[in-house]
Amino acid sequence: MSATIDVTEESAVWEKLPGARSIVCRAIEAVLADARIDEGEVGVMLCDDARIRDLNRIWRGKDRATNVLSFPASKLSGVMLHFGDIVIAYQTLVGEAKAEEKTTEAHLSHLAVHGMLHLLGEDHENDQNAAAMENREKKILARLGIADPYANDEHLEREHI
Repeated sequence: MSATIDVTEESAVWEKLPGARSIVCRAIEAVLADARIDEGEVGVMLCDDARIRDLNRIWRGKDRATNVLSFPASKLSGVMLHFGDIVIAYQTLVGEAKAEEKTTEAHLSHLAVHGMLHLLGEDHENDQNAAAMENREKKILARLGIADPYANDEHLEREHI
């Protein structure tokens, strides 16, 4: 695969999860393989809750931290397509994983898959789109050896995921 995945750890809190970069890259590569896309580039910023809260307030008008944000791009960058950027917040990731009784690594994979699907145009704005996106996430995550992330969370409100 000739896709470029640029992962930046903006916050030192990510040192607590030393394999984060490789987990994110593997998840995004799985999405691209599922979509049969073999070139392009994506940026991923691993940050803390304060940073993602600022971004969420600025870009979505929601003054609170969230787990993942996606910023799709629509322009060609050189000869490679730039899909856009994904931002993932550490504290929200860890808190959700604990609350949902999932490993942090599995939840990080899920957030990376979810964010990349948004960059490819998927959304969950209505029940039909949400179901299609969740099914695609489950299929991709299963290929990575990760259990259905939605199996036990019917009780959770899913504002973004």
